[in-house]
Amino acid sequence: MSFADVAIAVAIGLGSGILAGVFGVGGGIVMTPGLQVFLGVPAVVALATPLPAIFPTALAGALAYRRRGEADTRAAALLIVPGLFGAAIGAWLTDLVDTTLLLLLTAVLLGSQAIAIVRGGRRTARGTPGEAAAPILASIGAAAGFVSGLLGIGGGIVIVPLLAGWLGMPLKRALGTSLLAISVLVIPGAIVHAALGHIDLGICLALAAGAVPGARIGAALALGARERTLRLVVGSGLLAVAIAYAIDQLATLRAH
Repeated sequence: MSFADVAIAVAIGLGSGILAGVFGVGGGIVMTPGLQVFLGVPAVVALATPLPAIFPTALAGALAYRRRGEADTRAAALLIVPGLFGAAIGAWLTDLVDTTLLLLLTAVLLGSQAIAIVRGGRRTARGTPGEAAAPILASIGAAAGFVSGLLGIGGGIVIVPLLAGWLGMPLKRALGTSLLAISVLVIPGAIVHAALGHIDLGICLALAAGAVPGARIGAALALGARERTLRLVVGSGLLAVAIAYAIDQLATLRAH
């Protein structure tokens, strides 16, 4: 790698880390296209290389939220175990499932819950997610893991909207809890892709060098924001992702 390539990878990591800290996601949603567009990395390498970098990125963000009491370790634990199984199943079904239709369904789910986040979340009789029934949290974890394993996207895209939108968890706690869960959920995929030789170690280290401090910056920005302002920013951002997913997949369907 040239010095310019390293600088570009660090910059991609920094931007991804900031977004990870603010939105409670792993950052791969930015890293993967960034590597393809700016460094010309092959698709499978661009998909796999961010995975090991997401581990310290999500962990750094989660610790920042945890220090402020905004990460629910019980909820994260209930998300992680079924999430690991979901990720394994999703990865196994990659070649068998119509990902276009699944992404459309994901976009609809994400969009509806993003709107719920902006509106303040739906408070239900279930109580706060830290007190929510284990099967509910386990179902969210399994869905997040499945989508992550199947599509190679961060589980936070599913976890944050469902915790903050459906269950009505305070958004900052949802972000911290999501990052805590992601830091574990990303490990199996990283190991598998490393064994398959899909990971460029040099690029991965450069991404992490930017993403780890970026996640701390993003978490600090989110923790310093008012709940209403943060809900507007995060909900709008997730809604934009949902719309982009829907447009891209509808275009794919029309092309066929």
